[in-house]
Formats: sequence, structure tokens, C-alpha cells
Amino acid sequence: MPVTSGLQAQLEYMKMIEANRNGEVWVYAEVDDGAISDVSLELLGKARQLAEQLSVQVGAALLGSGVESLAASLIAFGADKVYLSQDAKMGYYQTAPFTKTMCDLITEHKPQIVLYGASPLGRDLAPSVASAMQCGLTADCTDLQIGDHKDNRSGEVYTNLLQQIRPAFGGNIIATIVNPIRWPQMATVREGVMSLGEPDESRKGQVVELQAMLSEMQLPVERLEYHRRERTVNLKAARIIVAGGAGVGSKDNFKQLWDLAHALGGAVAGSRAAVDLGYIGHDHQVGQTGTTVRPALYIACGISGAVQHLAGMQESAKVLAINNDPDAPILSAAHYGIVGDLKDVVPMLTRAIRSGAGVDSAVTSLNEK
Repeated sequence: MPVTSGLQAQLEYMKMIEANRNGEVWVYAEVDDGAISDVSLELLGKARQLAEQLSVQVGAALLGSGVESLAASLIAFGADKVYLSQDAKMGYYQTAPFTKTMCDLITEHKPQIVLYGASPLGRDLAPSVASAMQCGLTADCTDLQIGDHKDNRSGEVYTNLLQQIRPAFGGNIIATIVNPIRWPQMATVREGVMSLGEPDESRKGQVVELQAMLSEMQLPVERLEYHRRERTVNLKAARIIVAGGAGVGSKDNFKQLWDLAHALGGAVAGSRAAVDLGYIGHDHQVGQTGTTVRPALYIACGISGAVQHLAGMQESAKVLAINNDPDAPILSAAHYGIVGDLKDVVPMLTRAIRSGAGVDSAVTSLNEK
């Protein structure tokens, strides 16, 4: 008796799921101005950790035109296989050809996890692929782990799932999201959330080429001009950061933070609230929707300490918080705290630094006053 088309489709789907269970951990390798973007290289390090827990290999999906030379860098940063697909229609990013090619790669090679950078490109491509593959996607994750999940309704236990961790409900909770059924499991992660490892040029890997099936695709957009604006500040490289929040009060008051940063040889940053109020530009934003930083010293001025901001600076080696609210959450997250009006405290701290005092002694002196 022949199998009905509906049952056949279900059987095929179950086969695909079983194949995914033992699949690789993939990173979409975003190409930025002829080089692999930092966020993709950071994700390869995390993918390496996840893959070792699952006893599988790490794959990198490299799409574009004339990008074959970039495969070596992906292998050096942790990829065991580079899935390379090239076509003239992917000379620059467009949603349709990149989505189709990514779906073709996933369908043929069946990874169980696919990670993307939460860049403008990744935020466009990842949901497009998730929709086409009919699988889940968690955006802007702050952590990724492997763990088990029990379905309280059925009692079934799913093992070795990707736990996709991110703030939710306006930062009031930290949510752990899992996708036990519709695979591959997919997530986006912002640049700087994961540490950038050191490349190992001695690593060996395999390049797997897949012919892009785009000959009949009519591209809906043609790029006539390309303009690139460089960032005005590199917060990721700064060893000292002076950051201001809504509590700074105005753009003019931010001048005090610039003076302190100059005295310390550091960079100036802002919370999302400060950026939204126009006190400082978006390139300077630290937090879940900005840049993630790990400086040796982070000075938070007039920042309340919302979860979204803490997610972007909580790995700072030392945190000094200046706030006039003794109950501000940022003070609990800080190594040093000064409760007072930042319009008085910041100039005093700047003068102490310029007189030759170290930060520790300057803070101690201010607390004594």
C-alpha cells in the first residue's frame, strides 16, 4: 500500500530532524569590506565551545563573490569546515540570493545550530532564513549554553539543546529560550558579547564548495553607489571608558565627562538613554543595543544600571559608579561607588587625576570628603 503524501512528508521531516540532531555548529561568516567581520570570528570561538560539548564539528558558511581566500582565516579561528558558495549575484549583500543560498546549504548539510552576528546584515538575513526554514530564532543573545529542557505538559525531556539567553520584558527578567523541535536552532549575537580568541594558523580544515543556484533569480535591487561611514570611536579597544547616562542632565554637562576621559587617556561612552536624549552619538552607546566593552576601568556617571546597560559592560575589570541615588542598581554592580552629584564629583576627580593621583587614591580621597 503506498504511503500517502502527507505521511510521506512527515516521515521525511522526521528523518531531517534526526539528521540535525548530530549536525554541526555553524557560524554565518559575514564579510565586511573584504574581510571577515569581528563578530563572526568571535562567534567561532563560542561555536568551538558548544561543538566540543556536543562532540560535533564547527562549520562556517562563507557566501559571496571572490571570497575564497577568506576561508583560511575562518579555519584559524576555529572552523573545521568552511562551506563556500560563490556567485556574481552575491558580490554584495542582498536578502534574496543570500537567503536562498543559506537555505540550500542548511538543507544539504543539516547543522543543528546556526549563529549569526546581530549586525544590520545579520538582523536581516537570520530572520529571512528562519522564516524560509520554518525554524525558531532568538535575537540579541547575551549568552549561549548547552543544556536539557523538560516539557512540563508532556513530561518529555530534550537533551543537549541550545539555551539562548537574553534579557526580556524590558530587561526585567533574563529569559532562557529553547527550540526543541523546529531545527536548526538559530540565534543572533551582538559584536563584543563573545571574546575574540587568538587565531591558530597551524589549524587544518576542509573547504566544501556548493554551487549557488541563482541563475534564474531576478534580483529586485541594483546597487548604484556605495558609501561607508567609519565609526567615530572604537570602544572595544579602549582600556578606560567614561560613560554617562540620563542623569548627566544635558549635552553640555557631558563636557565634564570628556574632560575626565582626556585626563585618563580614555574614551567617552553613553547609555541608550543618553543617546536617545541626544547627549552623545550612537557610535558611543554601550549596552545590549550598543557596543559590548571589556575595559580595564569603566566609570559610570549618572547611569542607573538597567539590565540592558549592564549586559554591555559587566565584564569590565573595574567599575566605578558615580550616582546621587544610593539605591541605584549600578552601585551594586560596581567595585567602587561614589554617592553624590556628578557635577561636583567628576570635576574633583578630574583635578585629582591631573595632579598625579591614581584612580584608587582619588576615589578614596573623594569618599573621605
